[in-house]
Formats: sequence, structure tokens, C-alpha cells
Amino acid sequence: MSDIAFDYDVFVIGSGPAGQKSAVQAAKSGKKVAIIERDSLFGGACVHKGTIPSKTLRENALRVKNMRQNAALADFELAEDTEMVTLFDRLDEVLNSHDRYMRKQIDRNNIDRIHGRASFVDSHTIKITKVDGESYDVSVDTIIIATGSYPRKPDNIPIDHEHIFDSDSILSMLYLPSSLTVLGGGVIASEYASIFQALGVKVTMIDRYPTPLGFLDEDMTKTFVKAFEAMGGTWLGSQTVTNVYWDDISDVVTECEDGTIIRSQKLLCAAGRLANVKGLQIENSGLTLNERGLISVDENLRTDVDNIYAAGDVIGPPSLASASMEQGRRAACNALGIKIGSMSQLIPSGIYSIPELSSVGLTEKQAREQNGNIIVGAAQFSEVARGQISGNTEGMLKIVADAQGKKILGVMLAGEGSTEVVHIGHMAMLCDADVDIFVESTFNFPTLAEAYRIAALEILAKRP
Repeated sequence: MSDIAFDYDVFVIGSGPAGQKSAVQAAKSGKKVAIIERDSLFGGACVHKGTIPSKTLRENALRVKNMRQNAALADFELAEDTEMVTLFDRLDEVLNSHDRYMRKQIDRNNIDRIHGRASFVDSHTIKITKVDGESYDVSVDTIIIATGSYPRKPDNIPIDHEHIFDSDSILSMLYLPSSLTVLGGGVIASEYASIFQALGVKVTMIDRYPTPLGFLDEDMTKTFVKAFEAMGGTWLGSQTVTNVYWDDISDVVTECEDGTIIRSQKLLCAAGRLANVKGLQIENSGLTLNERGLISVDENLRTDVDNIYAAGDVIGPPSLASASMEQGRRAACNALGIKIGSMSQLIPSGIYSIPELSSVGLTEKQAREQNGNIIVGAAQFSEVARGQISGNTEGMLKIVADAQGKKILGVMLAGEGSTEVVHIGHMAMLCDADVDIFVESTFNFPTLAEAYRIAALEILAKRP
């Protein structure tokens, strides 16, 4: 820190996962800290527009799906005019509880909480504009940008938030639609497509790539598509969308280059997200966005301007709330010269589609490209009692090991419970444990975790 008397030692812009953790870390280090949020509630888009609302909807979609599967117990169908609000039971309670918790945490760490908009005057001066229009400048030593992201809007998709939605507005629909077209094959597209399909909406996914979630292991994407289509969904890959419009009567029309035409009641455009720096006037600080529309940072999360750091979605992938939290903490530590170990590259990914998908480490394809010969072991959830008991038979667990069948290179899962069960493999990899650990350990019975033993035994049987 310099000897100049600043209004704040650390000024955090944005109260999402990255902003929260960076502010708390800086305050616990004895610094004078402020965090600014333009929305009335704390938590950012992750809490109020994305993660928590979508997962709340997902829980109810699972209930609906399970009730349909158990037709012998209950003949269940959602009414055609089901209001969306009925599918978000307890959402307000969850959001308000989170907001109260965050405010208490910010207050007990003596962090100044500011409701307003921030913009750069220069690299050490922030203009704060309050809700009533009042504005004033503050001088700051270190700035951490954690403003998240917003949906990318392609020029040929006329998003009106009434018939054609983006990922921030899709949950503002008043009624559950009878049909939905989803443009995109990424995480957000796959989550919403499968959630709405599980709710009984006729969903069609369209993307330019041959398979959705192309960064995942091929077996995982195949499992997802198979489950999605088994629920009644339609996947259209390798398609180029040329035109989208509302027909002024009842349907959104999607036209593809090959002549395919899809009509649906609503449409979701999930075409990726861009750094949310609108109104920040980052150019006044000396910063510019990179070619991907994001803020570039080095390994210490420092931007091109020495006293400015960035964390979370605003810097791009992995764009996970879990990773953003750790990035925020590390940004504060690095800015304050607090020594910490290097951030592990082993970050598990969790995709809350139906079924869940999760992985850590290398996919089978990546492992072959990097290591040549490898050994793969797999277990179907249908092979374990818990999978049969819960009807979770569509899932699987896969372990990728080196050519000797010893070192764990990657773990991936598909099926309900995947985002929890993946952490067993994650911990084993962090501890540099051999595949044998899964054979020598005792797992509760019946659990999905038993699949680790089955997959590991298959690897042991293939050892040279």
C-alpha cells in the first residue's frame, strides 16, 4: 500500500460471488473496504437472475418428472396455464435469506455497503452515482472489478423479452409455455432446455455445433442428449439459424440455412455472455476489453493497470460461482501482498441440467491427446443399487487413468447426484492418490459413490 491517504484501501465493484469474497478478504486483512452494488439486493445476477432461480425451477422440474415416472402412484400433469410463479416456491424466502446473510457478513466486517453505480474517473478515482441521482468521487488505492456478465445478443435475434428471451429474462415469463425453442448448446442452453422439457414443455435445441456441451467428455454429452430426447426433447445440431421472428399471432418462427423451420410459443437465445462493464467507463482507467469482450488478467488476477484487479465472469471461463469466489479471495490477497499458494487448475465443473453433469480433470479425448495411451474405467448407475432404487439408471461414472492404470487424469459423471459425487474424485486427484484408493476404500451401501469402485476395478483389470 502507498502512504497516500485514500478514502478506501480497497474498492470492490459488484456484490456477486467474486465481489463478496474479495471484499471480506480485504476487510479481514485490516483494510478500509467498500463494496458497491447497483441493485437493491446483494448477490449479483448469480443469485437473483441465474443460479438460485434456475436451480429452484430445476428442483420443481425434477419433482414433476419423478411424479410422471411414478404414474402408478399418481397420475400427474401440469395444467396448460400453469403460472411460472407457482414453480418458484420458496424462491423469495431463499433470496431474501441470502441477502440478509450477505448484509450481515458485510456489516460485521465493517465494509461500507454502497447502493449505486460506479464509473471510473481515472485509475484511482471512482465516481459514485446514488439512486437519487446524487454523485460524488472517492479516491481508492486498489480496485477489484467483479461486475459479472450479461447475455450476448446476436444481431439476427430480435430479443423482446416477451416472446423471444435471453438467459436473464427467460424466468420472467408469466406462464409455462407449451413449446420452447432454445438457441445454443452451451451450459445455460442445456440447463434450461432440459429443465423445461422435464416440465412437459416441447423443447427444441438448435446449435451450429454437432453436439451440445462440446467441452465435455463425449460419453457425457451422449448421455445428456439421450436423456433429453427420451423426455421428448429434440436436438438439432450442425444448424445455422438465419432468421428468427414473432409471427404477430401465436408463434416464434426460427428459420435455418438448410430450410428447416421450427415454430414455438417462446424462444430462448442462450448465445453466451459478455463482460458487464456498461457504464463503468473503464477506458478512463486505462483499461480496454480484449477481443472476446472480457477483461484480461494475469496469473495474479491483475489487469493491465497495476492497481486494478478483476475476478469472476468479467474475466471469462470457467465462469463458475465456485471459481469466482476463489478468484475474488485471491485477487484481494494478491493486491495486498498476502502470500497464498497457486490456485489449483483442478476445478470441478457442475452443469445442472437434467440429468446433472460434472467433471474434473481431463476428458478421455484430452487425455489421449496429451498422454497417448490411457486406461478408462466406467460404471453405469444402473449397476449400483442406489441407481436402481432412485430410478437414476441413465447416469454413469468414468475414470480416466494413465497408461499404467495408476494416476487419475480425469473423473466425469452424468446423472442425478453428479455434482456432489464428483468431489470424491476431485479430492483423490488433489491428494495425488492412485486409482487403487477407490478399490481399497469402503463406500456406504447403497450409494452412487460405489460406482468409483466399479470403474476402478475395470481399470485394474486392464493394467499391463
